[in-house]
Amino acid sequence: MNKILTEKEYQSFILERLTKDNGFILRNAATDYDRLFALDRELLFDFLNDTQPDEMTALRKIYKDKTEETIVNFINQQVTAKRGSLIGTLKSGIEPANGITLKLMYDKPASTMNPELFAKYKKNRFSVMEEVWASDDERIDLVIFLNGFAIMTFELKCNFAGQSYEDAIYQYRTDRDPKTRLFRFKSGALVNFAMDLNEVHMSTRLNKKETFFLPFNQGNGEGMSAGKGNPLYDDRFSVSYMWEDILQKDMLLELLHKFIFIEVEEKKDEATGKNKTKETLIFPRYHQLDAVRKLLADVSVNGSSMNYLIQHSAGSGKTNSIAWLAHRLASLHDNNDSIIFHHVIIMTDRVVVDRQLQAAVLSIEHASGLIRVMDDSCSSADLAQALNQNTKIIVTTIQKFPYIVDEVKNLKEQRFAVIIDEAHSSTAGKNMAAVTKSLASTKEQDEDVDMEEAISEEIRLHGKQSNVSMFAFTATPKATTLKMFGRLNQKGMYEAFHTYSMKQAIEEGFILDVLLNYTTYETFYKINKAVADDPKLKTAEAKRKIARYAALHDTNIAQRIEIIIEHFRTTIMDELGGTGKAMVVTGSRHEAVKYKEAFDKYITKKGYKLKAIVAFSGKVKHKGDDLSESKMNGFPEEKTRDMFDTPIYQVMIVANKYQTGFDQKRLCAMYILKKLRGVAAVQTLSRLNRICPPYDKKTFILDFVNDYKDIEKAFSAYYTVTFLSNSVKPESIYELEARIDGYGIFDDEDVEKVADILYGNSRDKKTRIAKIMYKTQKLMEHYTDDDHRLLMKLLRGFVRYYDFLIQVSCFEDHAIHKKYIFISCLLAYVNIRHSGSGFDIRGKVTASNFVQKKKTEYIVGINKSSPVLTLPVPDNINVSPELYQKLSEIIDDINSRTGKGYDRDVAIKAMLQIKDIMLKSDELRISAHNNTAANFEFSFFDRLDDILIDGMEQNQDFFTLLLKNDDIKHQAMGIFADEIYKELREDHLLPENIEHLAAEEKNNPYNTKN
Repeated sequence: MNKILTEKEYQSFILERLTKDNGFILRNAATDYDRLFALDRELLFDFLNDTQPDEMTALRKIYKDKTEETIVNFINQQVTAKRGSLIGTLKSGIEPANGITLKLMYDKPASTMNPELFAKYKKNRFSVMEEVWASDDERIDLVIFLNGFAIMTFELKCNFAGQSYEDAIYQYRTDRDPKTRLFRFKSGALVNFAMDLNEVHMSTRLNKKETFFLPFNQGNGEGMSAGKGNPLYDDRFSVSYMWEDILQKDMLLELLHKFIFIEVEEKKDEATGKNKTKETLIFPRYHQLDAVRKLLADVSVNGSSMNYLIQHSAGSGKTNSIAWLAHRLASLHDNNDSIIFHHVIIMTDRVVVDRQLQAAVLSIEHASGLIRVMDDSCSSADLAQALNQNTKIIVTTIQKFPYIVDEVKNLKEQRFAVIIDEAHSSTAGKNMAAVTKSLASTKEQDEDVDMEEAISEEIRLHGKQSNVSMFAFTATPKATTLKMFGRLNQKGMYEAFHTYSMKQAIEEGFILDVLLNYTTYETFYKINKAVADDPKLKTAEAKRKIARYAALHDTNIAQRIEIIIEHFRTTIMDELGGTGKAMVVTGSRHEAVKYKEAFDKYITKKGYKLKAIVAFSGKVKHKGDDLSESKMNGFPEEKTRDMFDTPIYQVMIVANKYQTGFDQKRLCAMYILKKLRGVAAVQTLSRLNRICPPYDKKTFILDFVNDYKDIEKAFSAYYTVTFLSNSVKPESIYELEARIDGYGIFDDEDVEKVADILYGNSRDKKTRIAKIMYKTQKLMEHYTDDDHRLLMKLLRGFVRYYDFLIQVSCFEDHAIHKKYIFISCLLAYVNIRHSGSGFDIRGKVTASNFVQKKKTEYIVGINKSSPVLTLPVPDNINVSPELYQKLSEIIDDINSRTGKGYDRDVAIKAMLQIKDIMLKSDELRISAHNNTAANFEFSFFDRLDDILIDGMEQNQDFFTLLLKNDDIKHQAMGIFADEIYKELREDHLLPENIEHLAAEEKNNPYNTKN
């Protein structure tokens, strides 16, 4: 193999693999190829005469010596018709005379029950030609044929000869005429491959310089190293999978029958009012093909006993992957020729189901009753009816399931494949439990059923059901998603069954690196007190209100809008041939309204020809008017997406809308006015990552709120693979139970009563339970604000953790389940107290001196991977007592963080680190045990100075400020003194090795015990 040094030698090597190893027939292009029809006539009629002799005899009686010419011309008419195609004609066959049909290929039967059909399938003719002259000026290296039809072309390049797949792509783009019969879209070869020794790229439509090639590579490396390209081997070529797998006879037939289809998109042009039809020939990318095949192979072995997580990056072609998987699962048989799944359910969390899924499934195979979409016009009763009938594929929203639990009966004998679109958001505990409970229903329970039996059944129905397999797709799996659907690897961590990483998608050019041009801005402003009084209020609550006030301030918005519009005009407008668009992500509906108002005002003042569209749910009260999305835009809400796709609008201003599941390839810029964290940050910014061929698209982000390091960290979890390193611990639920029981707000008798009522037959269930809840609520009100907040946090944590625990484990404890029922009722009943003064800052503060300062421009892109996630553990549920400060102190604090230039996050982190060091100080622990709170402060600030001096290297500027200015030091750190004193004083165990410090403390002149 290492002797291959020329393209011709490489070509001969592949021909040998196809003929000797794969059983292809080698044909002579000079004598056997009909360039007028892109056909090998002799092989076509060999196949037809061999597999369908009776039909051919009948046709010869009709057309006599013109039979072959008639059939070839008829096929050509079918293939080249406006809505015709080669793939469609191959799948459906032809009817050249009334009542006489001819099949042009035979698929591998799903089962071996029909030996005659299996025998015909074996008679398909696969052949290959080299040096095929498609026209007088166009010679192609290799062409693959099925039953005489040209289905694939190859341009080969040899790296040893100084050429690569890029030269082959250039050849296809410049030297191949799309009008030549072999290269005609839909009617010529289905796919064109550019291949060297290392990589393969493909195109299903040649269009001169606008021809778009996609990688068809396996990916190079595994785990965090996975990227573009193919693995390197010592004993074979990196692209050997092409002839060892893809060009095997069974695989080619599987591609033709089960994967390749014409995607038809009919869309009304809102600008012109005319309907447009766009056709795309879909050939699977390698990761799509690999995922579907591996999933089917595993299901064939394990039946419905397993769940699956598919972590595919944005831009991976998820809609088609789901359609292919659904179609194949619907007809999958086991080794005994028994159907594995009776129904395939595709679930999405979008309220309006994406009809692309339906179109994709029906494009693969048109079959009456194969698929039904439960859109917004369908009820839960329609879904229940479809489940009880023989609809093979059902597309629905997850929200419908909780309402059909009691309508779906006797489904236990049926098996279900449930495909979940966007698993991280579609798997909320109670909705997911309703799905499994519906699909695992056996029969109606007797009215006199034993309560303990009913609880056992309820627990069982929350977990993995033996008759239900879940196939969960997501680009950004949370820790809980990995636990629920992932699979243990050899290192004991949970991971996805199949991964196509963000890194590989970026390197292969399917999506863009949205962090490549990222600019952060910082907003400076001054807050002043506008009233004489100086009331006390909670720090966190007040700061939120002041920050909100500043965010909505007209001056602040006007400054930001100017930056946004001028950046758009100078940097974005001319992108993508002058069709670039942008999204402004606001923090609230009221912000969206005000930014739209400021946008319109600014462009009117400047005379700019720009238009913005707004997107938010519900109504907003603004200047005495109830404003909605449709009222502000001037057209119905359901048209927003399509209208933004027209040239009329360039900017979309959103509030919690279109930040997930929105694909607009012309989006080039995003302006962030909202705090984004974790998965939400990745999903929101990923709206920009769609490529827009044939343009070389660039993305830009201007962020007025977030820190780049936080955004980078959010992306790093999903850049390569994602792992879960820990699991749920049943003992944690008992620890939570013990902490809740310590409050004494209910006893076991209350818990038993509620269970008896709920599982009993009494008619006044609500009234009886309400009495018990009222008593419990009164007991809760005896606690202080801080204790009450902690109790509520513990109660919610108990419910969330238990919900998850019984879904992912075999945990069963009836006493805990009864307590879970009780606490769930309690949380639904209790009116959570809003402690504090309820102080309204309106009219009491003013903001001035607004400055928008560009902070940092980042051009490095995503280059870090931090793939290990952990499940949240309920052991550390705590709340810190809220600190109270005067309004003037809060304002000073805000101004110090925004006006003095100290990094807010760094300063806060430094203060918390100092606090942690103090809590570990043995000296301060002894001082707390021997002093009053007032005298403890002397030791506190002495120790504080030592810590500040020791930590000078970490934060020199901020620590120097504290050391030089006692007032600022006492203001910044003094708020922790009382908290640290109380916490250290509660620690009654003095370390034995600090007795000498205790002795020294006795000589302290401020020691109140002396």
